[in-house]
Amino acid sequence: MLYKDADMDVAIPGAANGIFFSEGQCCNAESRLYIERDVYDEVVQGISDEARKIKVGPGLDPDSQMGPLTSAEQHDKVIGYLSSGLGAGARAPVGGGRAGDLGYFVQPTVLTDTTPDMKVVREEIFGPVVCAIPFHSEDDDVIQSGNDTNYGLASGIWTRDISKAHRTAHRLRAGTVWINCYGVFDAAMPFGGYKESGWGRGWATTPSITTSKPSPWSPTSHRESPCDGGASPGPAIAVTIKRRRHHEGRCRS
Repeated sequence: MLYKDADMDVAIPGAANGIFFSEGQCCNAESRLYIERDVYDEVVQGISDEARKIKVGPGLDPDSQMGPLTSAEQHDKVIGYLSSGLGAGARAPVGGGRAGDLGYFVQPTVLTDTTPDMKVVREEIFGPVVCAIPFHSEDDDVIQSGNDTNYGLASGIWTRDISKAHRTAHRLRAGTVWINCYGVFDAAMPFGGYKESGWGRGWATTPSITTSKPSPWSPTSHRESPCDGGASPGPAIAVTIKRRRHHEGRCRS
């Protein structure tokens, strides 16, 4: 979720990296990006520009920044999702299909004008495709929309307001919530998800009565941000929210 008060110099490349890293073939890929309406056009343009700069090519080419998908089956699956979304009325300001004539390459893609019932919104694509979805404010149904999924492994929040970040993180049903960064891991922190994204937590032992939700956040500048795609990470503060479990069973250590 990207709020209008976010530092755009950090949030835009950070959000782009959240989906295009490893061709989007990550269990925690940022495939839905909720953007506050006042900055929606700016963010979509910025992430589209980031996508256009990515050089897609084979891993043996030193200039390549994004490689192929893992197999013909996965390539065809991702192309099928794109066809489904575009056929249902979504638009692609950048990307939208395969890259080149050979190999299992897919263009880095941003989809707009999606609806909550589309397969590209509801299902795991596992490719370099992000759905950019507008919302009006913290107080509207953005949290409900974010939680309206069968999955709940990870999410991210982009804002300068740390109180807003923690309010949002507490309400999201995601195992990890990153604040002003994405994909930052520490083996000392628990990792796991809600719903179909896992049972219990790995990497760290948590009491069976609680669910630990690590919320790493970085107050660093763009040059120091771990989300800018290459710079060494600056200091980050990790906060763990523990929530009592009511009807979700027990955590396994």
